[in-house]
Amino acid sequence: MAVNYSAKEEADGHPAGAGPGGGAAAGGGGAVKTRKPDNTAFKQQRLPAWQPILTAGTVLPAFFIIGLIFIPIGIGIFVTSNNIREYEIDYTGIEPSSPCNKCLNVSWDSTPPCTCTINFTLEHSFESNVFMYYGLSNFYQNHRRYVKSRDDSQLNGDNSSLLNPSKECEPYRTNEDKPIAPCGAIANSMFNDTLELYHVENDTRTAITLIKKGIAWWTDKNVKFRNPTGDGNNLTALFQGTTKPVNWPKPVYMLDSEPDNNGFINEDFIVWMRTAALPTFRKLYRLIERKSNLQPTLQAGKYSLDITYNYPVHSFDGRKRMILSTISWMGGKNPFLGIAYITVGSICFFLGVVLLIIHHKYGNRNTSADIPN
Repeated sequence: MAVNYSAKEEADGHPAGAGPGGGAAAGGGGAVKTRKPDNTAFKQQRLPAWQPILTAGTVLPAFFIIGLIFIPIGIGIFVTSNNIREYEIDYTGIEPSSPCNKCLNVSWDSTPPCTCTINFTLEHSFESNVFMYYGLSNFYQNHRRYVKSRDDSQLNGDNSSLLNPSKECEPYRTNEDKPIAPCGAIANSMFNDTLELYHVENDTRTAITLIKKGIAWWTDKNVKFRNPTGDGNNLTALFQGTTKPVNWPKPVYMLDSEPDNNGFINEDFIVWMRTAALPTFRKLYRLIERKSNLQPTLQAGKYSLDITYNYPVHSFDGRKRMILSTISWMGGKNPFLGIAYITVGSICFFLGVVLLIIHHKYGNRNTSADIPN
């Protein structure tokens, strides 16, 4: 006699159609609920699958191939990084012998501004275009409240946000009952040292042309940051009714004399507003373009750096630096990437050799064992 299977019997221990007392279920016409998955390839786990079998014939070539690829790439990146010229000057002035020591305790509103000059010598010429950076240490631009302290609508030229900034900007939202433009802690702490570079030859100083445009990202300059709109292009009138950030010596519409680099679209301001991820960082300050293929951009010799020291860092044990650097196809100087490739490639190649020796010595051994009766 055939017996029909029912998942209900597994679920509650009773045959389908029978009540708890053994009698037939009353009105047994309803469908029996079941937790059995549908009979499909997906739910029954019958889909085709591929599981690699790790053998000496597949693992050993993989280690050797990775090693042979990574090591040359690492050497190439490392050599390229070492060919990048870079020169760095710390002008914080902590050392008593530093020319900028007299400016160490400068404040945001120091009048007149403190100035100092540092003389230095370039041992090697800088052949291609040179990028001048300013660097800060122990400055945490990645703090959550600091990163949020801005109004992107205001920076994008929205007129309503200009006069009514976001509450995220507190406590740098208003000052003397006037809205601050630009508001927030990021804008309020904008770097404002002035750096000027001179080439010294026979006691004669020749100014190096520093280009202030083209240092910001194109998307930032043309999309994210815009000046308010209104009748005419008079920024003084467009920013009427607002006030400057607390730590700024002048309002935003006086950052530059050129209209296409003034207000919210000032490139020094845009570069600063792109916050750094680590407490030690550098930001692009100026460009030095190569004028002739026959002469280097910065030839070896004596130089002097004139600094208008406005930005205080001593209160939070910070440091300030000026960096001159060339770049390559991989960007700025960064030996870590090349070292990482060489290290990983060497480890893989070494493991391949070790595993090859082990396989050659023990791979043919009979691993079967006699099982006693």
